[in-house]
Amino acid sequence: MLPDLIRRYSAPVPRYTSYPTAPQFSPTIGPRVYETWLRALPAGSNLSLYLHFPFCHQLCWYCGCNTKAIRRYEPVEAYVAALLREIAHVSELAGPHHRVTHVHWGGGSPNILAPEDIARVGAALQKAFNLAPDAEYAVEIDPRTLSDEQVAAFAAIGVNRVSLGVQDFDEQVQQAINRIQSFEDTKRAVDMFRAHGVRSINLDFVYGLPHQTRKSVQKTILKALALDPDRIAIFGYAHLPSRLKHQRLIEDKALPGIMERFGQSRRLHRILLAAGYKAVGLDHYAKPSDKLADEEVRRNFQGYTTDASDALIGLGASAIGHLPQGYVQNATAAGIYQAMVEGGRLPTVKGIKLSADDRVRAAVIERLMCGFDLSKSALRDEFGADAEAVIADAELLIEADQDGLVKPTEDGFEVTDFGKPFVRTICAAFDAYLGQSKAQHALAV
Repeated sequence: MLPDLIRRYSAPVPRYTSYPTAPQFSPTIGPRVYETWLRALPAGSNLSLYLHFPFCHQLCWYCGCNTKAIRRYEPVEAYVAALLREIAHVSELAGPHHRVTHVHWGGGSPNILAPEDIARVGAALQKAFNLAPDAEYAVEIDPRTLSDEQVAAFAAIGVNRVSLGVQDFDEQVQQAINRIQSFEDTKRAVDMFRAHGVRSINLDFVYGLPHQTRKSVQKTILKALALDPDRIAIFGYAHLPSRLKHQRLIEDKALPGIMERFGQSRRLHRILLAAGYKAVGLDHYAKPSDKLADEEVRRNFQGYTTDASDALIGLGASAIGHLPQGYVQNATAAGIYQAMVEGGRLPTVKGIKLSADDRVRAAVIERLMCGFDLSKSALRDEFGADAEAVIADAELLIEADQDGLVKPTEDGFEVTDFGKPFVRTICAAFDAYLGQSKAQHALAV
């Protein structure tokens, strides 16, 4: 693989956890529109819930999430009170005749919550929504501040899968990103959850961090495999210091270049395949026994998932929801979010209504991100004449590809092994909005 091709196809593009992407959201979609959309949910819909907790004990310098480091617990208490009000309000508008099949708590650090508040939020969800007995109930965890009492509280409300943030075990890398976390911290968290009956363990890592090398990420991932996780996610670091001020604390000269980043991702890929994991989409890996490895895969704001719900309900500051009509997003600042909720309003501040063209392009991008192929007949069957403009784009892509990123088929194309690391770049060819805003994006590898 020639270095000039790697550099060319590694140019920044969206992560495509949605389409249209968040920079296209508009304040024309507010509380009244969202209320209408909630009331219009068809009876019997399967729902997915995402709850956002925008607080951490310490800010990691690499982080791109909506979060804030706090020293006192009072802001968390006030936030939980607002979140409980939003849960009740949204439930009332959506109505009782729905079934929740997926729940995900993210952040920030959901384990910023005291055990009693974990129980309160869990009980509020049970009261407000019809949670299916076999629902996947996942939570993101910072192992450094986790207690056994918190683990017991999570297990008691039904959590059955956890994602533990690791990023890297190398001490020099940890110091450079302000996240000191020993292997023992991580192992202790894994052992506690397993002891409380939570068997599905996901570990999250990041490559492209300061001072990382192919040798150092190899050492980290081999340590991780000793913990026998069910899933592993490996994300490329997005260095956007002009937008995220805390990233300015990371030395640019310590960051690996494009070729080194690419080498790190490919080495991790080879190691995990050799260890028996199945590659899922762009950056997830699962044991063959895990449902992510053998069920149909979808993509949403939590990454790769088996969640095929009819609607995603976002709860909490900055949370994004996806309903049949389009996307909605809550106020990002916790103070504004709380003020809107306490004023009796839905905290929706922006979103986008999907056009017919948006729906076709969203389907194509999700299919490429998950299955690495495009079927023209499938598009025509699902979308009719609305598919033709997107099919024309696909034919242009096939004709323009001189580097072997895609392989034509009788019914469309497949992404080649060479092209798979650059699938986000391929998806960008179907993005009708790209370049229309000043949004900054992460490198494609």
